[in-house]
Amino acid sequence: MFTRRLGRSNLEVSGMGLGCLTMGGPWTFDNEPHGWGKVDDAESIRAIHYALDAGINFFDTAANYGCGHSERVLFRGIG
Repeated sequence: MFTRRLGRSNLEVSGMGLGCLTMGGPWTFDNEPHGWGKVDDAESIRAIHYALDAGINFFDTAANYGCGHSERVLFRGIG
């Protein structure tokens, strides 16, 4: 896997990343549904392991991806 320097830091990250939006699953805000449909956390963790095995160390996640659920799944996957 090729790497790139992250901004002006000395951190090297993989040139490809794994987007974690769909790992967040469904959530509601102000009684309105948001996010994605039902997701399988075990399948998401398998995808994280596959990415790590491929040399990916850059993961895109945000607090609003399932109200933090994608971050918790990512933690379990890399933990």
